[in-house]
Amino acid sequence: MIPTEVNIVLKEIWPMLLLFIIVISTLRIVDAIINKKKLVIYKDLLFLSFVLYMFLLFELVTSTDFESYSNNFIPFKEILRYEIDSKLFYKNVLGNVLLFVPFGYFICTFLKNKKLYISFIITLITSLSIELIQMNIGRSFDIDDIILNLCGGIIGYLIYRLLDKIEGILPNVLKKEWFYNIIWIFLTVGGILFILDYYNILEVL
Repeated sequence: MIPTEVNIVLKEIWPMLLLFIIVISTLRIVDAIINKKKLVIYKDLLFLSFVLYMFLLFELVTSTDFESYSNNFIPFKEILRYEIDSKLFYKNVLGNVLLFVPFGYFICTFLKNKKLYISFIITLITSLSIELIQMNIGRSFDIDDIILNLCGGIIGYLIYRLLDKIEGILPNVLKKEWFYNIIWIFLTVGGILFILDYYNILEVL
């Protein structure tokens, strides 16, 4: 089930995302043909996934109504006021953690980063920038959001390290480029079909 906020944003921006995917994919293929660059499918799909994730992240943090517009500079003030089994806890606490899990994974993948402090610094800069921008566009600054985003980034880092460890013990045949290509093609096609079916986009088209 897609979270409500993500659901709302996707419904509004899917035409823009679709156009973006078509343009970026066309440019990448033409670049490979003209400049004789090798297409590494899984790397290209990974990069495209990161760009789309950042686009969706931007839309979520700048356009979604999170009800509160008062600044909070006291650590854990907002986190501790939610009951653990409440809807607001899942939305504002777990939501802010999960939102940055992909970010932590992506930056580690691209940088081949195995050092926690690098992920911590990049996530901190990104989350702090988001909060400062929000404060200047009629929304609010919340230090707790930064703390939660950092937790998400660290979880993403740990997922990367775990998958890296698993990759290290895989047979050599499963470390080949073709194997990664198959996995990413499968994930991409599955994700596209799920979105198309979920929003009945094919009926719209």
